[in-house]
Amino acid sequence: MEGVDKEKVQKVIYEMSKGSKYFENEQRKEALTKQKIEHLRAQCAALTDNDISHFQKAAEKKMLELEASRDLSKIWLHTDMDAFYAAIETLEDPSLKGKPLAVGSMSMIATASYEARKFGVRAAMPGFIGCKLCPGLVFVRPNFERYTHYSELTRKVFQRYDPNFIATSLDEAYLNITNVCIERSITGEEVATELRTAIHQETGLTCSAGVAPNRMIAKVCSDINKPNGQFILPNDREAVLTFVSTLPIRKIGGIGKVTEQMLRQVLGISTCQEMLQKAAFLCALFSEGSADFFLSVGLGLGGTETPEQRQRKSISCERTFTATNDSSLLFEKLANLAENLAGDLQKEGLRGKTLTLKLKTADFEVRTRAVTTRGFINSKEDILIYATKLLKAEMPLSLRLMGLRMSQLHDEKDDSSTSTQKTLDIFFRSSNNASTGQQDFFVHDESIFIPEQRNLVNYSNEGVLSNPVIGDGLGGVSLDDVMNTEKLDDLSVLTSPEATASSCKPGQQLWIDGYICSICGFELPPGFEEERQEHSDFHLAESLQQEETVDSKRTISNESRLAERPCSSTPTPKKKLKSSKEGKHIPIDAFFTKCNKNL
Repeated sequence: MEGVDKEKVQKVIYEMSKGSKYFENEQRKEALTKQKIEHLRAQCAALTDNDISHFQKAAEKKMLELEASRDLSKIWLHTDMDAFYAAIETLEDPSLKGKPLAVGSMSMIATASYEARKFGVRAAMPGFIGCKLCPGLVFVRPNFERYTHYSELTRKVFQRYDPNFIATSLDEAYLNITNVCIERSITGEEVATELRTAIHQETGLTCSAGVAPNRMIAKVCSDINKPNGQFILPNDREAVLTFVSTLPIRKIGGIGKVTEQMLRQVLGISTCQEMLQKAAFLCALFSEGSADFFLSVGLGLGGTETPEQRQRKSISCERTFTATNDSSLLFEKLANLAENLAGDLQKEGLRGKTLTLKLKTADFEVRTRAVTTRGFINSKEDILIYATKLLKAEMPLSLRLMGLRMSQLHDEKDDSSTSTQKTLDIFFRSSNNASTGQQDFFVHDESIFIPEQRNLVNYSNEGVLSNPVIGDGLGGVSLDDVMNTEKLDDLSVLTSPEATASSCKPGQQLWIDGYICSICGFELPPGFEEERQEHSDFHLAESLQQEETVDSKRTISNESRLAERPCSSTPTPKKKLKSSKEGKHIPIDAFFTKCNKNL
């Protein structure tokens, strides 16, 4: 983008987007950034001389610690493919060579060729603005299967130099070439030249490379001589400090537009070296982690060790498109996302349990909705069932982006991943305390057992169950009587040891924020009515089992005390069983007895 009239580009973007939803969203973000800047300025103005002296000492101590951690023994190479998507399209269609090319659509550009970049056209720019900047701009639809194929070819080359290379995207990677340089007695510059030549031979594409003592600086170096070039920074402390002394802070990965504005407008920091000069203020105004990062940037420090292979936390895919409220089109795009996500999961041999739907509306509002499934899934059909329910709950709306993410991942080979949440019938089938007849009663005669009222918190469209009376086994008590705490004779029963066993009854169950079970944290949005009912039944079954256990212990304890008492000629009158209206639990055996009598 060097040599581009940036003021002209910004003016075109402003004029073309003025009054649009994008423009309004950008204005909101700018207003928030201004608030942050004003807040930091107020904090900075409130610092006293003693405060600054204190933070200066803390900063100097931290810089000494960071300097002691400097490692110049490693050689890192960062490689970045040149205009990757556009270069592949030109390779596949030579007629596009030399033309200003944009991969994407009128709504969004994924990447642009160097011919188009001379006009100010860049990635993440709306296509209609790109056409205004470059009237002869040629558009090509993305082909991610093709891009993935070429990416795999480049990675086979990377494997030769570092089997544990770190791929950050389809077209970027970090390689630790220390061992290669030592074993073959060659320099980092020779490795970079050799690697770039090998990639060109294998793919027909060009790439740029940067070599430095750590990953942070290597990435900066790979951008210096683009396209099809390389830059080598020696493993020397003075060379590193000289390199970063005039380096603009925006060149550093992790410092974006907002952070750059805050540092520049509040502290007057524009280069990495100025980070060290304003170290006391950085420690005073920012968190410890942020201050450490800024000081590391000023010292030219970055990661030197290959990160350990960690278990993947999530897999996701998303697509941007022209804003639409056509429900059939939105569900079609959702099906495509589900297919892509399922393919990625199956390729990695993973299943997931928490599905998250990401939506960006036409007003650029971002929403995320999640659901936790009973079992681990990875098929398109299963993903689409849950994703469709999540999307239906948000309709109608106009969207410009949609994405799906699967988390809580487990390897398919892991037997524990096949476990699912227990259902009500499973509970009664597996109960060791219930007799065979009682099991058959619950399994086969479902009409006699009526579940408790569904929780109505955060519901506006759900009513009470059609039958407001619980079965005869509970003495014909109405739901209103059960839920009305004013009719309880003894409220202390709610906090008694016996009551703790039933503290998770569905009547007391809440859906926090409309989708999180207050008892176990399980996530089920309001649209999942059947699953919510099943989840409530599970807690009901759990509650009944605990009540039975508590009642059994109480009975055994009473029998023991009676056995220890001396025999009396006067018979002890039977204790009358209190009803649920008196605030006591109904023993589960009494429930079975009454129901059997009714049979």
